[in-house]
Amino acid sequence: MPFSARTVSVAERQAKGVLDTSVVIDLPIIAEAVLPIQVAITAVTLAELSQGPHLATTPRERSIRLERLQVVEAVFSSPLPFDAAAARRYGSLVALVLEAGRAVRPRRIDLMIAATAAVHALPLFTRNAADFEGLQGALEIVAV
Repeated sequence: MPFSARTVSVAERQAKGVLDTSVVIDLPIIAEAVLPIQVAITAVTLAELSQGPHLATTPRERSIRLERLQVVEAVFSSPLPFDAAAARRYGSLVALVLEAGRAVRPRRIDLMIAATAAVHALPLFTRNAADFEGLQGALEIVAV
């Protein structure tokens, strides 16, 4: 079965959901109407954003990334943890990715975010739905 993430329409806006890092980065340019009413991020996304300023190659980019991190920390003060339940689910998602014939290594962080969303039974909103190919049935992926 070919993979396809569901694309949300304004009429079917969901009550709750997890935003992956790509959505958090692009929040200023994403229409609020395609996002869930109540949003959460994961501690893994916060970790990704925390590494950003250190990987920037110019002072300007570093300042942009640092400001984004500070805003995210202020707005999302209680990210969903990557805990023991998420770690176990991560293993299951790795198995699905391998079964789909895809490489796990470049997707590890994405899979940790997906595992956290799955454990909380929340859809995952992403700008990169193809990164989650092979996970159908394990969690709902919503392309924005």
